[in-house]
Amino acid sequence: MSKLTGRVIAITGAGRGIGAATATALTAEGARVAIGDIDLDVAKATAERIGGDTLALPLDVTSVDSVRDFMDTVEATLGPIDVYINNAGVMPLSTLLDEEDAVIDRIFAINTRAMIHGTREAARRMLPRGRGHIVNVASTAGKAGVAGSATYCASKAAVVQYTEGAYAELHDQGLEFSVVMPGITRTELTDGVEDLPGFRAITPESVAEAITAAVIKPRFEVYVPRSARTLMNVTRILPFGAGQWMAKRMGVDHVFMDALDRPERASYESRAKGGEL
Repeated sequence: MSKLTGRVIAITGAGRGIGAATATALTAEGARVAIGDIDLDVAKATAERIGGDTLALPLDVTSVDSVRDFMDTVEATLGPIDVYINNAGVMPLSTLLDEEDAVIDRIFAINTRAMIHGTREAARRMLPRGRGHIVNVASTAGKAGVAGSATYCASKAAVVQYTEGAYAELHDQGLEFSVVMPGITRTELTDGVEDLPGFRAITPESVAEAITAAVIKPRFEVYVPRSARTLMNVTRILPFGAGQWMAKRMGVDHVFMDALDRPERASYESRAKGGEL
C-alpha cells in the first residue's frame, strides 16, 4: 500500500493542466482526491476520466466563501483534508506599460490572494489535528523577473515568500509546507511560448510526479526539473549584471516577449483575463 492510500487531498484549479495531472497521479497512489475548478463541467470530465473516489466540485478561488464551501464539502464527503494544493493560476502575458489594471488585479487575485486564503483556511482545519500538508504551486518565475511577465513573476514571488513565512510560523506545530517551482510547462498557460535553447519545456505529468513525491516524503522546495535549482541558485549568487547576461544568452529576456501576439495564445489570453480560473 502507498503512503497516500486513503489520504484526502484537495486541489484547486485541477480541471486542466498541472492540477489535472496531479489529481491523476495522486489517485493512482490511492489518495481520495477532490478537484476544485470554476468550470465544473471540465472538473467533472476530469474526475470521470480519473475514476476512483475522485470528487469534482465548483470553486472560485477569488472568493473566500467559495474556498470555505469547497473545503466544507470535501471534508463532509471524503473526510478531513490531509493535503491541500493551491494550484489555480493564470499567466496572461503583456509588456508592463500595456498591461491593464484589471488584468493586474486578476493575476494577484488568483495567483496570490487565493493562495493566501487557501493556505489560511486549510491551516485552520489542520492545526487542531496537529498534522497536514499545504502545497503551493509557484514557478521558477517566482525566483527571477522575466520580460513580458513582470506581474506574473511578482505574483509567484509572493507565493514563494508567503509559503516560507507560513513554514517558519507553523511547521513546529505539525504542518508541512511545499512550494513547487516548475519551469516552462506545456499547458495552456504557455501556448505560443517556445523552448529555451538547451532547456526543453516540461510536461504537466513531470510536475505532478514531483508534487506526488513531495507529498509522500515532504520537502519544502520542489524544483521541476531538479536541475532548475542549480540554475536559479547560480543566477541569484552572481552579480546582477552577470545574471542578466546569462539570462540573455539563454533567451530568457525575449521568450515571453516573442509570444505576446502569437495567434495560438489568443484563446488562453481571453480566458485568463476574464473567464475561467
